[in-house]
Amino acid sequence: MDMDRDRTQRRRPELAAFLRGRRARVTPADVGMPPGFRRRTPGLRREEVAQLSGVGVTWYTWLEQGRPINASAQVLDAVARTLRLDQPEREHLYHLAEVPYEADPQTAALAVGPEVRGILDALDPHPAVVYNSRFDILATNPAYRDVFFVPGNLRPGTRNALWTLFTVPEPDCPLVFRESELPVMVATLRSSYGLHAGEPVWEDFIRELSEVSPHFARLWRGGDVAQPGPRVKTFRHTAVGELRMTSVSLSIHGMPECRVVVYQPDDEETHQRTARLRDLRRQRQLSENGDDTGRQRIAATKNPAP
Repeated sequence: MDMDRDRTQRRRPELAAFLRGRRARVTPADVGMPPGFRRRTPGLRREEVAQLSGVGVTWYTWLEQGRPINASAQVLDAVARTLRLDQPEREHLYHLAEVPYEADPQTAALAVGPEVRGILDALDPHPAVVYNSRFDILATNPAYRDVFFVPGNLRPGTRNALWTLFTVPEPDCPLVFRESELPVMVATLRSSYGLHAGEPVWEDFIRELSEVSPHFARLWRGGDVAQPGPRVKTFRHTAVGELRMTSVSLSIHGMPECRVVVYQPDDEETHQRTARLRDLRRQRQLSENGDDTGRQRIAATKNPAP
């Protein structure tokens, strides 16, 4: 309790300074108001922010002074719109005010720009994916889709890896050592949950997955916590057999709580099998395009004449 009070006391001055700074940069002209006379600052007055946000002047003044008052998400959203906060600033406001922040999943998906997508594609034939802290799948490369988007496993359009792994029938689960790997993933999820407890998107996800998967519900009740890190995992694939791969997580600048996870072959056999998956993909693409010459060229490469 003392630690919580101390943390709140440290955040309130920062909240006050942040609001004053954001208010100072928004001019009356920005919000369609006349400049008026005797204005000491180029920014908005407190009463103008309160009026535009639909809140009481006293309440907003206390908020900007860092007083210990309660704020709802709806009110903070109104203030954020008035002060023209962008997404990182809005999230910062929520954290300083100690209100659970609910990110827009569509915004997160759109944030995976061409630079990151280009890196994913360049890693082929190593499977690579962009996850957020809830294991939502934000972007993948073709090699990742080769390994996981097969009948019975992850399919195109699946938005969350954890949801699929816990709801797919066990014989179809791509994880070979399911009983040892899934607890680690749930523990990693819980380490991120601490920053999002109370947020509707997170609470709905935990509740709904617990309802459809008693296994997940049991692991979640266990309360274990882990951080993402390198691990050797074994996957099964209907076309090439087992794949033993080391997963490595890399953070992405400008995408908080998102990471690129790259799966590297852990042995020569797996290296050959991932290359084989890439060849199968290319043959399939050539077949779909009707390129007989290209198919023959690949066949000759795979089966050179004696």
